[in-house]
Amino acid sequence: MQLFLLGLQHLFTMFGATVVVPLLTGIPVSVALFTSGVGTLFFHLLTKGKVPVYLGSSFAFISPIIAVTSYYAGQEDALAYALGGIVVAGIVYVLFSALIRYLGPDRISKIFPPIVTGTIIALIGLILAPVAVNWASQNWLLAIIVIATIIIVKLYTRGFVSMLPILIGIAVGYIVSLFFGVPEYHFDQWFSIPQFALPKFSLYALGIVVPAAIAPALEHIGDIYAVSMVTKKPFIKDPGLHRTILADGLATSLAAFLGGPANTTYSENTGVLALTQQFNPWIMRIAAVFAIILSFFDPLTKFIQTAIPEPVMGGACIILFGMIATTGLRVLVENKVQFSSKNMMIISIMLICGIGGANLSLGSFTLQGLGLAGVIGILLNAVLKETELPKQ
Repeated sequence: MQLFLLGLQHLFTMFGATVVVPLLTGIPVSVALFTSGVGTLFFHLLTKGKVPVYLGSSFAFISPIIAVTSYYAGQEDALAYALGGIVVAGIVYVLFSALIRYLGPDRISKIFPPIVTGTIIALIGLILAPVAVNWASQNWLLAIIVIATIIIVKLYTRGFVSMLPILIGIAVGYIVSLFFGVPEYHFDQWFSIPQFALPKFSLYALGIVVPAAIAPALEHIGDIYAVSMVTKKPFIKDPGLHRTILADGLATSLAAFLGGPANTTYSENTGVLALTQQFNPWIMRIAAVFAIILSFFDPLTKFIQTAIPEPVMGGACIILFGMIATTGLRVLVENKVQFSSKNMMIISIMLICGIGGANLSLGSFTLQGLGLAGVIGILLNAVLKETELPKQ
């Protein structure tokens, strides 16, 4: 029962972001949930069931999918071409995996030192911050009630209850929201099969979608470092970063073959790990099974999608995204990163480019946000020479 409730908490945590992607791109929500659950189970299978990670819909592919579907507007298979690009983007992860395995964890640690990984992890939370604030700003009173509930449950309760701050916070938020009036909730049928679809391929779609794989690949590396830091287990070496990114990529290709959005490791769930200190991978697998069942169950899908107000999720996400950003700072502190002139330059440029949404476009290739910040951090760390801070 405890694992059941903890898994349900992770389901609620990932749900809000996971359904946003299909809502913005035209992919059926039920398919996104199904491929999210299947992708997570597939990930755990390939990583020996050791890493407590959940795979949800990737935001990095929203713009490319919209660009491709707009290009093929009017055609029934417009979305299928975007799915084809996602299939190939997942295969790009396989190349990243081979490179990481060839270089080995020690060299990877030199390419991604704490100064870079810590900042990337912090950026994951900071970049998501506007989403949480926008949701919460629709009703700050409701969001603050959720935040206060989470704080009280986490800090001032004991035992198993203290492990469920997000679930209890969302539940209290929903109950209170009934007094404010919530969106109308109705459903037509009890069960329905997700509307699966097959991908199609075109050079245009590949040129638009495949480059987007760089950002979630860097996010994946940051997330695995974050999970390793939170759990204090060396997942970078065992089962290995090459295996986790391989599993992520293949899960992404599998999702697109079924008509779903790209998968990515979910930072929101990493935030729950940091908050609850419950690291059993079975919790994530239970959440995945819930997602698969939910994809067939119309009433519950529509309830979570339409009945839980955004301010409730916004209040929870303010804490979750903040926990992710704090984990990045913790990486810098625990690795005793010195704030030399070189390191301050790296952090400063990465933060501004990442939060500011800077982008670099070369033809159909676009690198932006987190992906661009990560590349900048890697290059600056390799090129800049260390100098001492001037004495006061």
